[in-house]
Amino acid sequence: MLDQIHWLAAVTVLGVLEQAYFFLQVIYARRFFGISPPKISGPPEFERIFRAQVNSSEYFPIFLALLWQAGLFFHQGLAAALGLLYLCARYCYFMGYKASSSGRLAPMYFSAGVLWILIAVSALGILHFFLSHYVGLNIIQLLTA
Repeated sequence: MLDQIHWLAAVTVLGVLEQAYFFLQVIYARRFFGISPPKISGPPEFERIFRAQVNSSEYFPIFLALLWQAGLFFHQGLAAALGLLYLCARYCYFMGYKASSSGRLAPMYFSAGVLWILIAVSALGILHFFLSHYVGLNIIQLLTA
């Protein structure tokens, strides 16, 4: 079983490390700008870093669920590759938002596109599972015959 999920697990760990990096950036920004918790307002530079971290954290559970569904029901390698693309886009989003609010847009749209692809791949994999398991219709065999 582990050989069927090792890439998903590796991408998950990378995602957790990325989230930790974003959290640390907020801590460093709080210290730099002298903003103590629970305060979340301050100079625009701080607020952009804070929002980039919060936005990334909000999407992380969605990403993880889709990553694992796509990997388990469709293809681990494709899901892991899409996961790496998503993490890269989120890093670019964070760094772009840190620099300016408009710097977040292109990576935000790209990461959203990757999530939509993961949704589609997950849905196709789950549909194939239900059709083959409950209806006895194996779409892969029909397409390759």
